[in-house]
Amino acid sequence: MTPPDASPRATIAIDALGMDQGAHLLVKRALAEVQPGETLRVDGSGPHWDVPLLAWCRQHGHAAETCSDHVLVTRGPFQQGRWAGAAQAGQASLDAVGALAERAPPVWGLAARGAQVEAGSPGFVFRLDEKTAVWAENAAALYRQALASQWDPETAIDWRQDFVLPEAVEDAVVQVMTYLVENENAALLVPARHLGQVHPHFREVMQLLAIQCADEARHVEVFTRRALLHRANPALSGAGGQASLRTLFDSPDFSTSALLLSVLGEGSFVNLLGFLQAHAPDPVTRQIARLVVRDEARHVAFGMSHLEYRLAREPGYRGALQAAIEQRYDELSTGAGLNEEVFDALVLLAAGGLQASELREGFAKVQLLKREMAQGRRMRLVRLGFEAERAGALAELHTRNFM
Repeated sequence: MTPPDASPRATIAIDALGMDQGAHLLVKRALAEVQPGETLRVDGSGPHWDVPLLAWCRQHGHAAETCSDHVLVTRGPFQQGRWAGAAQAGQASLDAVGALAERAPPVWGLAARGAQVEAGSPGFVFRLDEKTAVWAENAAALYRQALASQWDPETAIDWRQDFVLPEAVEDAVVQVMTYLVENENAALLVPARHLGQVHPHFREVMQLLAIQCADEARHVEVFTRRALLHRANPALSGAGGQASLRTLFDSPDFSTSALLLSVLGEGSFVNLLGFLQAHAPDPVTRQIARLVVRDEARHVAFGMSHLEYRLAREPGYRGALQAAIEQRYDELSTGAGLNEEVFDALVLLAAGGLQASELREGFAKVQLLKREMAQGRRMRLVRLGFEAERAGALAELHTRNFM
């Protein structure tokens, strides 16, 4: 066999050093300095010194030929340890840290982006292995922002503040907190289901989803602690609310979940938390609302950024998003949606008392909140490319449970 390049561009001498004694390190380093198809001359000494070298070359995909007192090694087409099937399958290889493939091959598995994946590595099946299906241009920035914005429920909220609310007002707070807990359970578990399906090649999205789950776990904690601050148990969980949240679990598509949960649901919750911060009857509830709303706004930003990225590349996917909104509306059209106790609790918190004039004003404020929620949803849908009238109609179809 004659190597493709008969004029070696590099020469090394391993003398009597055996391949099992470290000579392979010298050969590997020397081969890294030549291009695929170029030849390295290896000089050695000792009885049959070339046999282990030839075996090592075959194992690592390099051509080698013994020529009297030396061996000519022609570097194979792939770097040591790289998955040889990448180029053959037409897939991008892990060439550089930060370089993103449009689709991550299964054999890349759990490898760090930019790593050399050794031939023979097992394949991993990740349902979300396409860039368009998960990516957001600001994922890395949002992850850094999320890290910098983490807060500890034990120290960020002054649970020791001494206050006593009227019984009816405390009951209203507990009812709203009970409602928020079940919604935040959904906001935790839906992205958690997707998290395990994101190919690690898209690590920024994987990391952001992980910290988003941590955010929601923290929200569940603080809402639960506030509900139980002066009561032994939470309040009522309505069947309509549970049915509404159940539909979020029935959407296996990552992008559809981003629309229904983050853009529409959590987007409306940003309005709700602002409402609670403005009308909180006690400092602990106010602190909770102020901290949680910042996290939720970041979740909405990720959902929007992902959908903008996908729609820029797949404009036709807008039809699938519209269908998802309409399907969810149809499934919930006969349900009660937001239960009466939660609505009444919001009215009471906005009223601040039980006088007729106060309740009238509180009712009007809750109606204004609902209009602001719908307007926010409409604006976000317009930003996603929906025509204004269609966006308004779709915004009105969103579940009466707000999430």
